[in-house]
Amino acid sequence: MAPKDGGPSSGGGSDSRFFTTQKKGEMHELRLELHSTDRSIKVDAVKKVIASMTVGKDVSSLFTDVLNCVQTGNIELKKLVYLYLINYAKSQPELTLLAVNTFVKDASDPNPLIRALAVRTMGCIRVDRITEYLCEPLSRALRDEDPYVRKTAAVCVAKLYDIAPELVRERGFVETLHDLISDSNPSVVANGVAALSEISETSGRDVMKISAGVLQKLLAALNECTEWGQVFILDSLAKYTPADAREAEGIVERVTPRLQHANSAVVMSAVKVILSYMDVMGHGGRKGGGASAASSAESLRALTRKLAPPLVTLLNSEPEIQYVALRNINLIVQKRPDVLENEIKVFFCKYNDPIYVKMEKLEIIIKLVSEKNIDQVLLELKEYATEVDVDFVRKSVSAIGRCAVKLERAAERCIGVLLELIQTKVNYVVQESVIVIKDIFRRYPNRYESIIATLCDNLDTLDEPQAKASMIWIIGEYAERIDNADELLDTFLETFEEEDPAVQLQLLTATVKCFLKNPEETQDMVQRVLDLVTEESDNPDLRDRGFIYWRLLSTNPKAAKLIVLGDKPVIEDNTFCLEPNLLNVLVGQIATLSSIYHKPPEAFVVWAKRAMGGDAGLGEPDNDNNVIDEGDATTKKMRTMCLAPAMAAAESTCSTSDASPLPTTAHLLPHPPPPDSTLTSSPPPLRCPPPPQPNPACPKSAPPTNPAASNSGPASGACPPPFNSNSKSPTSPPPSPSWLWPFNSTKTPSDSVTPHGKSCATLPFPQEDPGNTP
Repeated sequence: MAPKDGGPSSGGGSDSRFFTTQKKGEMHELRLELHSTDRSIKVDAVKKVIASMTVGKDVSSLFTDVLNCVQTGNIELKKLVYLYLINYAKSQPELTLLAVNTFVKDASDPNPLIRALAVRTMGCIRVDRITEYLCEPLSRALRDEDPYVRKTAAVCVAKLYDIAPELVRERGFVETLHDLISDSNPSVVANGVAALSEISETSGRDVMKISAGVLQKLLAALNECTEWGQVFILDSLAKYTPADAREAEGIVERVTPRLQHANSAVVMSAVKVILSYMDVMGHGGRKGGGASAASSAESLRALTRKLAPPLVTLLNSEPEIQYVALRNINLIVQKRPDVLENEIKVFFCKYNDPIYVKMEKLEIIIKLVSEKNIDQVLLELKEYATEVDVDFVRKSVSAIGRCAVKLERAAERCIGVLLELIQTKVNYVVQESVIVIKDIFRRYPNRYESIIATLCDNLDTLDEPQAKASMIWIIGEYAERIDNADELLDTFLETFEEEDPAVQLQLLTATVKCFLKNPEETQDMVQRVLDLVTEESDNPDLRDRGFIYWRLLSTNPKAAKLIVLGDKPVIEDNTFCLEPNLLNVLVGQIATLSSIYHKPPEAFVVWAKRAMGGDAGLGEPDNDNNVIDEGDATTKKMRTMCLAPAMAAAESTCSTSDASPLPTTAHLLPHPPPPDSTLTSSPPPLRCPPPPQPNPACPKSAPPTNPAASNSGPASGACPPPFNSNSKSPTSPPPSPSWLWPFNSTKTPSDSVTPHGKSCATLPFPQEDPGNTP
C-alpha cells in the first residue's frame, strides 16, 4: 500500500502536497504549526510557507513566525528560513535586522556548510543596512580554512560590490580576491576569477590585472577545477593580451586539450581563446620574418586543423545546442573561413532538423561555398527546393542566387538550376527565382538576358509584391530587348491602384525607362502613369517621384536619359556582411548571448547604473536630470533638418523676385501649367512659361517690367494667365509657395482650386486660393 502524505515513508517525492490549495484560515494554522515543538511539523509548515510564496501568495504576515524558526541546528530548516528571508527582506527591512545576530552567529559555526550558508544569505539580502554587519563575517570567510567557505565568500564579494562598491574598496576585498587566485584549491581560484570578472564589468575598469605570475596560476588551475570554473578561467584568458607570439603559443598549447571536453560551454570558451590568440601569433610571425614566419604559419595551420573536429562534434547534439553552435560557427567562419572549408558536408540539412537549424545551416553553406564544391552544393540546394516547407524552399532558392552573386564562374550553372526550378511551375519557387535572377542581372549586367523570355512566360504566376517589382525592374531595364515591353507593363498598369507601393514605384520607373527608350509608342502610357501618380495617389513617395520624372521629361529629356538610364553600380557580394571591428567584438563574445544575437552586449543589455543615472551612452541629461532618449534626440534633429530648407526658402522668396522661367525647348509631355510652377511641386510648364508676377508675400518684390505682362489681355500665342476662381482677373498674383501651406494658409485643402478645376487634395501639397491674396 502506498504511504499516506506526511507519513514516515513518504520521502521527498511527496513534496507536491505542500502546493495543494489550503482551506480558509490557513494563515492561523500555519502560525500554530510554526510554533510547534515537533521539528517535523515545523519543517512541514515552513515548506508550506515556501510553497505558497512560490505560487505567488503573500505570506509576509508570517515573517516574524518564520524568523523564529531560524534558531535551529537543522540545516534543512535553516535553508528554508533563509530562502524566505531573501524573498521578503526588501519588503520587511526592519524585521530582517532581527536576523542579523543569527547570521553573525552562524558565520562562526563549526559546520562549514552553515558558515557558507550564512555568508551566502547575507550577500543575497540586498538591504543596505545589512551590509554593515556583513563585512566582518565576510572578511573571516575569505580567509576561512575550508575551501567551500572561501569560494562562497568570493562570490559574495561580487554581490556586495553591486550594492556598496565603496565599502568593498575600503575593506580591501578586491585585494583579497587577488590573493584567492593564488589559492591551493582550484575551485576557489575559479570563483575568485569569476568575482573579479563580475566586478570589472560592473565598474567598467579592469580589476583583473593578469600578470605573468597570475597567468601561470590560472593555467595550473585550469586542469583541476570544475567545468564551470574552467569557463570562468578561459573567459579571463580570452581578455588577456599576450606579450608576444611565443607567449600566445604557450597559452594555446595549454588550452588546446579543453577542445576535447564533454561540456560544450568549455569547448566554445577554448575556441574563443584560441581564435583571439591566433591573430597575435600571425602578427608576431610576420614581424619575425623568414623562418619565424614559416613556423608561425605552420602553427596556425595546425591550430586550424584542430579547431574543426570539436565544432563538428557540437552539431551532433540536441537541436537547441546545434543552433547555438551554428550561430557561433557563423562568426568563426567569417573570421577564419579556412577552419571549416573542407567540412561543408556536415552542414547539409537532415530531413528531421528543425526549421531554425536548417535556416542557419543554409547561411553557413553560402559562406563556405567555393568553386571546388559548388556543384555539390547546387545539387543539395536543388533538392531542398522540392521540400514541403515553403520558407525553407524560398531560402534555398535564394541561396542559389547568392551563390551566383558570390562566384562569377559558377553564375551560369546557378542560372541553369534556377531555370529548371522555374519549369516546375510551383508558384512560390517561380517567384523567388525571379527575385534572385533580378539580383544576378544587377551583379552581371548584359550577360544573361537570354533567359528573359522564360521569365516573361511566367508573368501570370506572379502575385507577390517583391516578385512583381523584380519582374517589372527587369522589363524596364531591358525594354529595348523585349519587343512587347509596353504591353507587358500595360498588364501591370491595369491594377495599378491596387498594387503595393513598392510595385507602383517600380512601375513608374519602368514606364519612364520604356518611354525614354521608345518615346513614339509609349507616350500615352507614360502620360497616363504620371497622371495616376500625381493626381490620384495619396502616397507621398510615389507622388514626389512622379513630379521629379515629369519635370525632368518636360524640361531636359537628355538629362532625364542620363539620370534614369545611366550606368548603375553593380551589387556586391554580402556573404560576409559584418564590419571587421564588429566581427572582432563578437568573436571575443563567443559562447555568450552576443554571439547568438550577433550584436555587441551594449546593444541589448541595459546596465542598472545607466538606467538610473543617465550615464554616458544613453543620452544627455536635461535640466530636470532626466535622460533624453537617443530616439527623441534623433527625431528632433530630423525635424530641424526637414524644416530648415523650407524656412530658408521662405526667407529667399521675401528677398528676391520670382524665379526665372524654365526653358521652353524639347517639351515632350503637353499639359496645362499650374500657377507659380517654379515654386510648387506641381508639373512644370510644358509649352510656355507664365509671365512673371510680383510676390504678394514680399513687400520688396517689384512689379514686372515686361510690357507683355502688364497688358490687360494675353499676347498672341502666349499661354493664358493663371486662373483665379474668385475674381476672374487675369493679372491676379500667383499664390504663395505650396510648401508654406501649413504655416500661412487659413483654408483647408479642399477649398483650393487648381487651374484644371480639380481639388488640390490630389496634389502632393495643397495650395492657397489665389482669391485670398490682397
